[in-house]
Order: sequence, then structure tokens, then C-alpha cells
Amino acid sequence: MVSNSTPTAPGDRIRRWVLVCLNRACRKAGAAQVLTALRCDGDSKAEIVAADCLGQCGNGPMILVLPDEVWYAHLCPRDAAAIADLHLTQPEFGPT
Repeated sequence: MVSNSTPTAPGDRIRRWVLVCLNRACRKAGAAQVLTALRCDGDSKAEIVAADCLGQCGNGPMILVLPDEVWYAHLCPRDAAAIADLHLTQPEFGPT
């Protein structure tokens, strides 16, 4: 896995990881722009990383949100705000 993310501040706890596929097919479909948009819309409690192939070629750009285990396919940069709102700005993950 490739990581170009900004480290979090000391004491911050990573609550979610967002893996953005930057392999060939996803990269050709605009995954780098999706990655940039997610990094702009996310918060410091989420680690947003560039990943190698997520095994979903043909459905890209793809992201996988962990530990939620939620997949997103056929993304564009304007989708980043909605994904950030759903997964990256919530105080805790999982069922309440």
C-alpha cells in the first residue's frame, strides 16, 4: 500500500482509514483528483491513503472506508464532500 497522507497530530486517534485505489484503471478514471478532494474535505481523525489495486478494476475510481468496510465505486471529486460527511466527520464509527 502506498501512503502519501499527512501524519496526524500527537495524541490524535485514527478512527477511520480511507483507501483510494491509485492503480492503473482507477488512476486513468481520475482517482488522483478524488484523493485530493477527500484530503481537502476530511478531518485529522481519518487517514486518507493512496492504495495499490483494491481488486475492483473496471469500477473505478474506487475507495474503501475502514473499519466501516464500505466501498464506493465510479467516484468523481464532487463525491468527496458527501463521503467525508458520512464517514470522516462523525465522532465515532460503527453502530451506536
